[in-house]
Amino acid sequence: MLGSVEAAEDVAHDCFLSLIRQPGRFDSSKASFRTYLYAAARNLAAKQYQSFGRETALDELSEEPAGTDRNEPMARVLDDELATEVAGAIATLPPLQREALVLFEYEELSLAEIGEIVGVDANTVKARLFRAREKLRTKLERYFRAGREAATLKRA
Repeated sequence: MLGSVEAAEDVAHDCFLSLIRQPGRFDSSKASFRTYLYAAARNLAAKQYQSFGRETALDELSEEPAGTDRNEPMARVLDDELATEVAGAIATLPPLQREALVLFEYEELSLAEIGEIVGVDANTVKARLFRAREKLRTKLERYFRAGREAATLKRA
């Protein structure tokens, strides 16, 4: 969400520190512990985001997924390039759309869980997610087009 591993670590640290300092803030009758932590982290991330602006990039997304065995150097270069482009495109999304996308795609939360964390209904989250995906599709169109052309050439 913040585009920086260090900033995310600071937020996670502050989140748990606040829980330790004020254990009475969590009320299990209002929300699950998981939802409480995500909401607390979201609020701290929003404060952090406002304090350092929008010039950061998502560097974690450029890492190669675990379990892939890509020995071809050119394929690795292309994968890294695409990962960098995706990370850059995600970084340009408006904060609420980026938040919905990251929580859904990378944190694998349900629409209802995200809605509970951010304080909106699941349909609002769904709309934000749809708009985020549309913007990403537009920004990354040349990569999708290149992939379709490569698949067509392989079949021919």
